[in-house]
Amino acid sequence: MTTRVTPARTLTAEALNPEALTPELLRAWAWHKQGLDGSLAGANSEEVFARAGWARSVGGANPYLTLFARAGISREQVDADVLSLKIHELPTARGCTYVLGQDDYAWALQLGRDAAEVTVKVLGKLGVDRGEITLLEEQVLHTLAEASDPMDPKQLKDELGESVRNLGEEGRKKGATTTLPTALGLLQTDGRIRRIPVNGRLDQQRYAYTAWGLPPSKLDDDRARTELMRRYLDWTGGATLRQSQWFTAFTVAQSKAALAAVGAREVPTAVTTTGGHTLWMLPDDVERLAAFSPPVEEQIQLLAGTDSLVLLRRNSGDLYAEEDRGKKVLNTALALQADLSDHPIFDRGRIIGLWQYDPGKERIAYWLFSGPTPAVAQRISEVEAWIRDELGDFRSFSLDSPASRQERIDALDAANQSLG
Repeated sequence: MTTRVTPARTLTAEALNPEALTPELLRAWAWHKQGLDGSLAGANSEEVFARAGWARSVGGANPYLTLFARAGISREQVDADVLSLKIHELPTARGCTYVLGQDDYAWALQLGRDAAEVTVKVLGKLGVDRGEITLLEEQVLHTLAEASDPMDPKQLKDELGESVRNLGEEGRKKGATTTLPTALGLLQTDGRIRRIPVNGRLDQQRYAYTAWGLPPSKLDDDRARTELMRRYLDWTGGATLRQSQWFTAFTVAQSKAALAAVGAREVPTAVTTTGGHTLWMLPDDVERLAAFSPPVEEQIQLLAGTDSLVLLRRNSGDLYAEEDRGKKVLNTALALQADLSDHPIFDRGRIIGLWQYDPGKERIAYWLFSGPTPAVAQRISEVEAWIRDELGDFRSFSLDSPASRQERIDALDAANQSLG
């Protein structure tokens, strides 16, 4: 007898009831897509970035916490992965720097080319033609090729002498004091040089440069944009057109072309007091979301304010429960901030508190909106010990310091005390 196999039902956007796609469900869905539910335990650095998205750097500790929170990877291992070029910090979408895996280097750099070219136009308005920059690029390459060690910008400037033009007060006003940063940016975007953290750590912004010979991307610009859109929707689990444009810097036409190329589907979500969103999702994720059930038990994580869960869609206001949206820190309502001024404490995709690290007292200062549970207390203790033992401090960005964040530490302490 022949057994008839019934094909699995393929769910579509139309099969999803918008009213079922509540903020609570979508927060848990994004949490799952980011691998914060334990599904990335044991993964290596490259695997985490492939699943959760590239980690924003800006001289802060976010890349370290991104990997520790999802896969328990130590700072020592991360630094070893950087040294061996398994992961690297590179300028890509919007010209911003991210830490990403080696399989993405060439096409990710390709996405940052337009941003690098913008600086050339700025110099053009200051009387510097492209030929001068091209010549400077070749001189930089020659100097680095002859050097026995990587060279920092000051060493390069001293070695290149008059080849680096000082652009004076007018250049300073336009953010271009000399021609050297533009040449370095173009060379880095082309994969001909790369910059190396001076002390091997990602949570600072002192770099030296060395020659590189990265093979060029095999993708044309349209296919590179398509690949970024596919990755972005996979990392987020779905996003609005505006959110995707913020991350990619694609034009409307480029965005729509990339969405069509990946077969993205429009998925309306529940209308709430803050409105409803129409998300663009990958076809496979539409099916997965229809079958998704949020976890029942607490899943607590302390993340950086620039973690991919928050930054990719820049939608921190959507990550608070309705009753927490009006809460304030230093007279600013939490839900009105496009970007978080403090680091978030999460439970299954919902922000349940905020934190900062106080290195003077080697502790995490925090404010929990509804008080601690044993799971929350345990995770705060674990992250506190990790920062103390492996990082020494937790900086948000290169210019962050204990003194600059003291006001926020005091505000979180005060809010927590008032809750008690």
